[in-house]
Amino acid sequence: MKNPLPYLLLSALFSAAATHAEEAAAPAPSTSTPAAPQAPRPPPDTHGVDMRTQSGPPGAARYSPPSPPENKLPTFWLIGDSTVRNGSAGDGTNLNQWGWGAPLTFYFDPQKVNVVNRALGGTSARSFYNANWKNMVGLIKPGDTVIMQFGTNDGGAPASSVGELKGIGDETQEITNRAGKLETVHTFGWYLRQLIAETRAKGATPIVCSLIPRKAWDDNGHIKRTMDGFEGWTGQVATAEKVGFIDLNELIGRRLDALGKEKTDLLYVPNPTPDKPKGESVHPGWDGAVINAEVVVSGLKALKDNPVAAYFSAKAAAIAPASP
Repeated sequence: MKNPLPYLLLSALFSAAATHAEEAAAPAPSTSTPAAPQAPRPPPDTHGVDMRTQSGPPGAARYSPPSPPENKLPTFWLIGDSTVRNGSAGDGTNLNQWGWGAPLTFYFDPQKVNVVNRALGGTSARSFYNANWKNMVGLIKPGDTVIMQFGTNDGGAPASSVGELKGIGDETQEITNRAGKLETVHTFGWYLRQLIAETRAKGATPIVCSLIPRKAWDDNGHIKRTMDGFEGWTGQVATAEKVGFIDLNELIGRRLDALGKEKTDLLYVPNPTPDKPKGESVHPGWDGAVINAEVVVSGLKALKDNPVAAYFSAKAAAIAPASP
């Protein structure tokens, strides 16, 4: 019999080599502390707002417009810019800024009326009419109400912004817009008149608001108001077209005058800081939006013919009509 030793020695060597290869292929044990799992981002504080009034179901698009929750009910439509509905979702996630259209829902009974806030930040009367309006006007029913507020974004040069021609006349200008397309641009007042006329054509009632004031003070310690710009043009169109008009620029200005600079600063987000002493001057936070919504309700109650009077909630009872 041959000596088995060489065979056993070779077998042992192959076994050791295989074990070493397996160990080399295996991942080395980690000596570092595993990273703590990321805490989920807290949901935004929507202050109890029924978010169906502010946004549609989430989808691929950045902005999902809301639709009436109850088709059998009349609808109170809100259109305008970011001071009416702020951010893509309208839920305060944009720096905790809010438009007045969110807290306004508390003053209406959802069993009697849909409140649908189709306002969108960055829009002007022109850009809203050319795009957003086309996607909603077909949903408006007889008996509905459309309240509109524009002017915040309307002042830029038409070719490089969403702005219109100044005034309320019938002047036009042919431009190549930012999308590189030819466009006939009209005046601010022309676009308001189109929105009013097409609302009426659907059997609905239009209401026009002047834009909310910016947080800017005059030398006498009052919030600045002006009647020679969009604020005044809005009122002139409303008078000429014989529609309900709520002068938010003046009425909110009165409220802020009474509060004074220090308290008013806290209503806008972000608040003033040492490096930015003026802070935000256009967009309020939740508390500012609530004040603006209260003023809208007071303005509605002051209208000679208020088309939404029958839809107020019990919460609205505490708000008096605005003084002239």
